[in-house]
Amino acid sequence: APHLDEDQKTSFLKSYPEWERDTRTKGIPMMGVGAIFPIPDDFIQVVPFEIPDWWARINAVDFGMDHPGAGVFCAHDRDSDIFYVYDCYKQAGQTPVYHAAAMKRHGDWIPVAWPHDGMIRDKGSGDVLRDQYRSHGLVMLPEPAAYHGEKGQHVEPGLIEMLEYMTLGKFKVFKHLSDWFAENRMYHRKMVDGQGVVVKKGEDILSASRYAFVSRRLARTRPRVVVPQRSAPILGGRQWRT
Repeated sequence: APHLDEDQKTSFLKSYPEWERDTRTKGIPMMGVGAIFPIPDDFIQVVPFEIPDWWARINAVDFGMDHPGAGVFCAHDRDSDIFYVYDCYKQAGQTPVYHAAAMKRHGDWIPVAWPHDGMIRDKGSGDVLRDQYRSHGLVMLPEPAAYHGEKGQHVEPGLIEMLEYMTLGKFKVFKHLSDWFAENRMYHRKMVDGQGVVVKKGEDILSASRYAFVSRRLARTRPRVVVPQRSAPILGGRQWRT
């Protein structure tokens, strides 16, 4: 708007909610009836750092059946109650062998959350998806991800709590994870029968993030490596240890 001076532009910008500013000034779309997480990227982003060993970790996978498979790698600083997404990926057209290997990149000891469709049986082997991933060495959680242990596919409670954490500065994503932020910008609701319904398309990484977040109580810290103490022979009635 070349007819506006800088003071007018600043005034207009301040009049918009923060989550609308990129749409208003840069043309970045907010889809449907509204973004699910209407928070500016820079409020969620954090510069990557090495995850401390004492933070609890949890991964999550979104199975690729009729859409790309995706995985997220997360850590929970329980002292400050801040949840971090520090890595992610997605890939279409791959088998459980590929995804299981991808999910081990930060350690095969990390528990993996998964959705309800993990109980669907493969038409060829007859095995459920969860067990296929488990057979390739992943520590799959025993039950599908559910908000506070609830049974059933309740999506909204987890999304609401994620938004609350984001608003409080307690949900952070490493800033180099461009796929995560690209999905988040398009993650939206559309109006169906008078209600805003989550559009389940192109949200594979965001869905996996929700599975990990609602399962964070089951996260675990890195196992300690115990080196066995080696005993020396008994000499002169005393045993020397090295």
